[in-house]
Amino acid sequence: FFIFVYLHIGRGLYYGSYKSPRTLLWAIGVIILIVIIATAFMGYVLPYGQMSLWGATVITNLISAIPWVGGDLVEFIWGGFSVNNATLNRFFSLHFVLPFILA
Repeated sequence: FFIFVYLHIGRGLYYGSYKSPRTLLWAIGVIILIVIIATAFMGYVLPYGQMSLWGATVITNLISAIPWVGGDLVEFIWGGFSVNNATLNRFFSLHFVLPFILA
């Protein structure tokens, strides 16, 4: 699935679909890409093994680099002070709901 999304983006870059008359459409496409990547990441976390636990820890800690609100945002996403059962429940719910939002 992702290979087709990347090919579609590459075609848009090649033909200049991001330019003036279609700028809003391109921005919506980028937002859809971000949601697709987030859905895939949340699906990766769902087995909750060691790889998923540390993957969730590392990727969500990247958000802490946002000035002023990063730490609070990570704590909100985690539902506590570390990746735990609340985080898994949030990721499961979002992994289920986000594809319906896209459709």
